[in-house]
Amino acid sequence: MKQQLATLALALSAALPAFAQEAAAPVDPLSFNVSVTTDYRYRGISQTRLKPALQGGADYASPSGFYIGAWGSTIKWIKDAGGDAPAEVDVYAGYKTEVSKDLLLDVGVLQYYYSKNKLNPSANTLELYGALTAGPVTGKLSYSTSNLFGFADSKGSLYLDLSASFDLGDGLMLTPHLGRQEVRHNKTYSYTDYSLALSKDFSGLVVSGAVIGTDTDAYVGGPSSKNLGKAGLVLSLKKSF
Repeated sequence: MKQQLATLALALSAALPAFAQEAAAPVDPLSFNVSVTTDYRYRGISQTRLKPALQGGADYASPSGFYIGAWGSTIKWIKDAGGDAPAEVDVYAGYKTEVSKDLLLDVGVLQYYYSKNKLNPSANTLELYGALTAGPVTGKLSYSTSNLFGFADSKGSLYLDLSASFDLGDGLMLTPHLGRQEVRHNKTYSYTDYSLALSKDFSGLVVSGAVIGTDTDAYVGGPSSKNLGKAGLVLSLKKSF
């Protein structure tokens, strides 16, 4: 059971929150970003066996509200699960609009792609998402239209994300997050994740630290067995241009 949980857990942790949510149209509709992190966490679970990762992406955001982008990161979980993909590439597109005063709607589609991952079922996953933002608070629901990260018979899995962004002034942002992953037909592997992040923007260079954890034991096997869902501090450096 732990081996199966590791397969799912290794594929999930918190971060893409934010691919779609960060795609609001800038002055220049085309933007790029590169980053380094001490641990790539997605929905609370380490994708890199608690090791550092290199990441980067590109976004095009039209003033009309439509956006498209791609993002990638080095990973380790596919190899740990018996496959052969050293990187994750995400491609996404959507539409963001203000539906009423101080209420923002964001809907889109996101494809997680692991080249030649060799897992059966494939780790490649397609999700639809919708988010509402009111003031500093955002609620987001993601729905998988394919099997979820290599779990058999898991189409229709849901991820609920509740987060907020508080501007503390002088480039400081405080971002709490609470998420719930429901794995369809695999309830044993459903879990909750949480994080609290503090970031500082130095004119496009963002330094951040986050405490991230889950309520599940997601172990990767082998001689150096590690709990990939345990609470820990993650430090990141990101440059946007």
